[in-house]
Amino acid sequence: MPLTTWLVFIAAALVSILSPGPAFLVAVRNGMAGGYRRVALSSLGNITGLLLLAGAAVLGLGVMLKASEALFTLLKLGGAGYLIYLGIRQWRSRLPLVPTNAERAPVSAWRTFSEGLLVAMSNPKAILFFTALFPQFLTTQRALLPQFSIMVGTFMALSFLTLMSYGTLAKQLARWLGAASRRRLVNRVLGSAFIGLGMSLLKLRQPV
Repeated sequence: MPLTTWLVFIAAALVSILSPGPAFLVAVRNGMAGGYRRVALSSLGNITGLLLLAGAAVLGLGVMLKASEALFTLLKLGGAGYLIYLGIRQWRSRLPLVPTNAERAPVSAWRTFSEGLLVAMSNPKAILFFTALFPQFLTTQRALLPQFSIMVGTFMALSFLTLMSYGTLAKQLARWLGAASRRRLVNRVLGSAFIGLGMSLLKLRQPV
């Protein structure tokens, strides 16, 4: 892949990555509640999901989503339902955003990783994004697999670094945001944001 093409791809990828979405909310919540390790685990889950989605896009799932209304609706409902579930759970949470060691509820590494994975894979927009984005930067005169590997690796690295940055910033703000007087408000803001993203996913229309 030519250097100039790769740099343009980075710019296009950053536009998507820096836009707050479900993965951003998960990183912020985990940064406040669990610290760097929890953010890293959920972020690794997220980029693993992105790898699987990118592979699915290359294998033609994006084209299938455009062609099959039933498949598109099924993925949309599943993704929206999961985000709304996360929102309701956050809204109803009674745990402090910045728990002490005594208050901290144990969360398994697998659960944290799988939540990031599911958040990534439950969004049909991501498959459509990869399906639309990748062909714009492929040079058909060159081997496609190395180009695909470079783009996916770049997207994953940028996503991971961005999510870690968001989570780190949230951890720095956690003491102020997690004060008892603000605890319920912040939980409800985060919960509402998850629910709002889920509702917006329900409005997603099948591309033509």
